[in-house]
Amino acid sequence: MEILTTIALIIIGILLFEFIIFAHEFGHFITAKKSGVQVNEFALGMGPKLISFQKGETRYSLRLFPIGGFCAMEGEDESSDNPRAFTNAKVWKRMIIIVAGAFMNFVVGFLLMFIVVVQQPVFESTIVSGFIPDSFSANCGLQAGDKIVDVNGYGILNSRDLQFAIQTLPCENVDPASLEVYKQDCAIEARNTFVYLRDNAKELYGAELSDGELQGLYNILSENNKAINTAASREEAERAMKASIDKLYAYKNLSATKKPEYPVITVRDERMRFQGDVTVEREGARQKLEKVQFYSYYASEEAKAEKKASVMIDFYVEPIEKTFGSVLSQTVTQTISMGKTVWQSLIMLVQGRFSINDLSGPVGMTKAVSMVAQEGLKVNFLSAVNNIIFIMALITVNLGVVNLLPFPALDGGRFVFLVVEAIIRRPLPRKFEYIVNGVGLAMLLIFIAIISVKDIWQLITGTFPTI
Repeated sequence: MEILTTIALIIIGILLFEFIIFAHEFGHFITAKKSGVQVNEFALGMGPKLISFQKGETRYSLRLFPIGGFCAMEGEDESSDNPRAFTNAKVWKRMIIIVAGAFMNFVVGFLLMFIVVVQQPVFESTIVSGFIPDSFSANCGLQAGDKIVDVNGYGILNSRDLQFAIQTLPCENVDPASLEVYKQDCAIEARNTFVYLRDNAKELYGAELSDGELQGLYNILSENNKAINTAASREEAERAMKASIDKLYAYKNLSATKKPEYPVITVRDERMRFQGDVTVEREGARQKLEKVQFYSYYASEEAKAEKKASVMIDFYVEPIEKTFGSVLSQTVTQTISMGKTVWQSLIMLVQGRFSINDLSGPVGMTKAVSMVAQEGLKVNFLSAVNNIIFIMALITVNLGVVNLLPFPALDGGRFVFLVVEAIIRRPLPRKFEYIVNGVGLAMLLIFIAIISVKDIWQLITGTFPTI
């Protein structure tokens, strides 16, 4: 049964991938037809033909390898005297034909995202509703009720933007003697007291705490740690910490038999923090909070030794009620957010914040689809399918954005040539254009080969990134 389930998911993944390719090439195909450009062949897949038939001037083909497709237009990559050749069409028509493929990618991304979004019972906003007891951001000026609209210059449309912005913040050593860090330590020590009481409940209370009792103890921690967040000095923060610990020990009158222990807050030389400037809407006005720190931690001793810190969102957000309007709004904004994420990731790659190890080619994408499917199967088959749909939405938007980059051989590069042609009112020498696109294509193929080798090596050595 498990084998059949896996095969079914693989088939679904392949069909969705081919649908993405089909939509992209169909964008070129339909606009070429409507513009009067002759299409010689419309193919789905690459390699030898499996099925092929001629209808009018166009041959339609299904090819063996489901890794791509193409829309071959007359005169697209060579000179042609045919009046219906691509090169002989008006420049504005060629512009539409070129960008139509990427446009269809965005349309498919929207449709796939709608399938994912419409199944969600509720959506997350970007309005802060509260904080975890040991929150860092609460000690750096963020408040309940704040609507986050920007993080370090990255515009926030929805919770997906918020997650990406925080996860890609720079991690740096902050002033370990600052009031913000001191308050963070006080909040953490109060939290540690809660953990101690919870883990030793049988010894301390004579019996394990029920879920309701644990929630009551946690509520005491959360409510009393708010005074730490708003402390104006170290002394005030320390008093608030001790008051929080006192209230925890007072629960079920534990302080009558065991006196609270107050930790001593020490200043360490190094405090690695993910931090950035956060712009919020507060009481109807925008306010910029500088150097807001978010909960930063080391996931393991190995990560600590390598100084590779991790970050998490340390606050809660208000829910958005599910309505037709909110479903449509979330679908649109989350599709846009995917495009923003791809674009911002490319910028970070150029800046050196990402390396070649963070990139994936066809092999890596196949592995990623497999991984999200397996994660989904831990819940049920529908969850696995939805995970695949989501990753395919990301892939198609990624394909649309990358195709519009002004690089030779890509649609964006061809569009640049058309813009130049429109400006100077004459086409660039065809030979020059063919050479530039040929070199660009060769570079792309080499780059894809390198990334694929890297992906295969990571799979062999077990170093492929996990979810």
